[in-house]
Amino acid sequence: MSTPNIRPNPQGTRRRSQRILLSVPIIVSGERVNGAPFVEHAKTQVVNADGALILLREQVLAGQKLRIKNLATNEELLCTVMDINIGESSIPEVGVGFSEPCPRFWRVTFPPEDWSPRDPEAKRATYVAVSAKLAPVKK
Repeated sequence: MSTPNIRPNPQGTRRRSQRILLSVPIIVSGERVNGAPFVEHAKTQVVNADGALILLREQVLAGQKLRIKNLATNEELLCTVMDINIGESSIPEVGVGFSEPCPRFWRVTFPPEDWSPRDPEAKRATYVAVSAKLAPVKK
């Protein structure tokens, strides 16, 4: 399931990749302003091929480099803090971007922009949530 723009884009430019609401357990690590390392268990709220939106208690700054480890696959990627906003739960929502698109990192298939549930391809596969990842189920 893709989401509409959660935050309006003031420049009016299109997103680089489609977003999907998906909770994936991750470990976020980096350095605090004083140089001390931190590690925090977190979950994604929204993912795309270029990064994610996560709830993160650790205070971070826009432009800061972080490492994200996908606990389902043990893969790890370097990312950059792109955006920080106070979420509804008062835990900051942190938008992170990968240095290069990595659509396979979340283990989901991002549908093309012109995808429709009426498309013949949509009738061939149904997606079922399995332990924080989507797996195709053939009919």
